[in-house]
Amino acid sequence: MSLDPWGNGRLPQSGQVPGMLAADADRERTVDVLKAAFAEGRLQQQEYEHRMSTAYQARTYGELQLLVRDLPQGPSPMSAQMSPPMGYVPRTFLPAPPRTNTSAIASFVCGLAGTFTLVTAIPAVILGHKARKEIRSNGEAGDGFAVAGLVLGWIVSGFLGLIMLFVMIGMVSGSG
Repeated sequence: MSLDPWGNGRLPQSGQVPGMLAADADRERTVDVLKAAFAEGRLQQQEYEHRMSTAYQARTYGELQLLVRDLPQGPSPMSAQMSPPMGYVPRTFLPAPPRTNTSAIASFVCGLAGTFTLVTAIPAVILGHKARKEIRSNGEAGDGFAVAGLVLGWIVSGFLGLIMLFVMIGMVSGSG
């Protein structure tokens, strides 16, 4: 059994030996993690500047890992079998997903409630149409909720209409 550089008998899980020389890309990934940590308020200005300068001077993976080991995301050395797809962007640097339209959620809830109460079917339809219009103009998420609310609302409204029709036919035929 070969010993690792620390002498505990196993290699690091990432597959990178701490003594292995780091590339410029590895230093840049570490700097990106430090920038994100500073922007999130995890590092103070002086500590951030010190770690940044140390990252640019680091020669090995071990030195880079020490700089980010206490942060939520460390340098991500890529092995041949675990390389990300082209254009991969770490989640930390992606824009926040669009918020879900509240009218769409309300439409869905009213549509579900309408299957039991029959009363909230019409608000489900109204809120569903309102939500779809807002989603198209604002770019919000939740179109699926709005469509589901619309469908449930129309189905329950149709069912309610049929019940009313049968009641009216029964009243007319019963009085004649």
